[in-house]
Amino acid sequence: MTNRSIKRGFLVLLASLSLWLPTPVFAQEAEVALSQSLGALTLLPPVIAIVLAFITKNVVLSLFLGIFSGTIIIQYAGGAFILGGILNGFTDIVDYLLHSLADPWNAGIILQVLAIGGLIALVTSSGGAKAIAESLAKRAKGPVSTQIITWFLGLLIFFDDYANALIIGPIMRPVSDKMNISRERLAFIIDATAAPVAGIALISTWIGYEVGLINDAYQAMGQDVNAYGVFLETIPYRFYNILMLLFVVVTSLTLREFGSMKKAQERARDTQQILSPNGSHDDLEDEVEVIAKDNPSIWSALIPIGSLIVFSFIGFYTNGRQAIMSGDNVQLIQLFQDSPFSLAALRESFGASDASVVLFQAALIASIIALIMGVSKGHFTFGKGIDIWVSGMKALIITGVILLLAWSLSSVMSDLGTADYLVTLLGDTMPPFLLPTVIFILGAIISFATGTSYGTMGILMPLAIPLAVAMDPGNSQFVVMSAGAVLTGAIFGDHSSPISDTTILSAMGAGSSLIDHVNTQLPYALTVGFISIVFGYLPTALGLSIWVVLPIAFAATIAVVFIFGKKVNTMEHITDSE
Repeated sequence: MTNRSIKRGFLVLLASLSLWLPTPVFAQEAEVALSQSLGALTLLPPVIAIVLAFITKNVVLSLFLGIFSGTIIIQYAGGAFILGGILNGFTDIVDYLLHSLADPWNAGIILQVLAIGGLIALVTSSGGAKAIAESLAKRAKGPVSTQIITWFLGLLIFFDDYANALIIGPIMRPVSDKMNISRERLAFIIDATAAPVAGIALISTWIGYEVGLINDAYQAMGQDVNAYGVFLETIPYRFYNILMLLFVVVTSLTLREFGSMKKAQERARDTQQILSPNGSHDDLEDEVEVIAKDNPSIWSALIPIGSLIVFSFIGFYTNGRQAIMSGDNVQLIQLFQDSPFSLAALRESFGASDASVVLFQAALIASIIALIMGVSKGHFTFGKGIDIWVSGMKALIITGVILLLAWSLSSVMSDLGTADYLVTLLGDTMPPFLLPTVIFILGAIISFATGTSYGTMGILMPLAIPLAVAMDPGNSQFVVMSAGAVLTGAIFGDHSSPISDTTILSAMGAGSSLIDHVNTQLPYALTVGFISIVFGYLPTALGLSIWVVLPIAFAATIAVVFIFGKKVNTMEHITDSE
């Protein structure tokens, strides 16, 4: 998860722009100072990629050109001429792709995605997905309960945002389609319960990284603190995460929508087109044939998916425990020797685990279980089951391609120092009460432009905590609030970004066009982000108690939905018992 990121590009503009640049003077500069030398040019790759993605609606092309523009800039910064820079920049793309694929974390994520694609195909072919959808449909009597069930499932898959995005979509898509809920709305609910939930969960694959950043920042100042305790204190200040979850509930219960999401829901209601006719989409199991013998059972889905979750938990613990026991942290080793199954041990093991490997292993085991169940029940032969599993993997190859391009663009931007340049925009001085807000906004900008919440957290946390201590000495809550602003701002930007891996996977899981998902989700994300600032960080930074601020922020969120939202019942033509 350390490399979670994504980016894109424009190049035609860049090539012509390069002609007007002065003779290169960067060749002798250290790579760390590259962002200072290039200045705003470091922003071109993500800007180009994002702009092209919205214009062309072709994510693969946009990401590729984003990488290309970045490699050309790097070549030019190294002293290459225009033509040589273009040619060498093109060949450098291969190096970045190979480097991204060679990264164990990235390779594990791609394998995990493919394995889950195969698992979903097996579950679908055995009729398990259809059976569980029909079972949920009995409780989902209308669009309200369907969306609330989807939201609740998102809370249950709290331990990892990738698993959330890839599991919930295929389960709820048939039910959501039956209720004429647009795929954009389904993707939004999935995405809103992925990173926002995993980021504040007491035990998740995120926890170790977040706690580690907090601990390192304090250690750098010579202070020893209970980093997990500080993390717990930041949770009430994670306004975006909390308010986004509330926003989903309120809009689901009231069926009120606004902006582009309202148009998508109206399209689904009026034309029964759950998918935008203008946007291409990638589905996890678009037309997987159900070949179940006799009446399919929900256990054909519950057991494999349940085993995926159970083995994920077991894997997180064992993998993390092994990493800790083979390390040199005496205190953690002693913790596992004395209390191996305590909350602290679980927290530390989850944080130390390699989620990409664990989830791939769990998906592989779950696939084997699904295959054995399908064969034993006579749904398909062993050979046919293997073919189904492979075909399910093929359906997600495009996801792997997009992720690989996104990671490569992230590496290009890292070499350019894009994030470092953005950090310099913070400025030299500001009133202390503005610091949490500025950190939140800066985190959002960096994570939106780079597509990585993890990278953004790693950049800002070492700056935010010492800065908060210096600007308001002795105010521990101000420091906690600033740390929370880092973690939440990074998730806000990542949640909004079209090059974020979780955004991509949420769209894939829901079977929605990525660009349509971003277009409809962005207004909601910006709305909740605005409320987080005005009714969250500003009043708390001015000294108002968090326990007073939170109810006010809740009321503001509900008010916005009722003021700007208009009810769109996608099942108006049917009597809805809800």
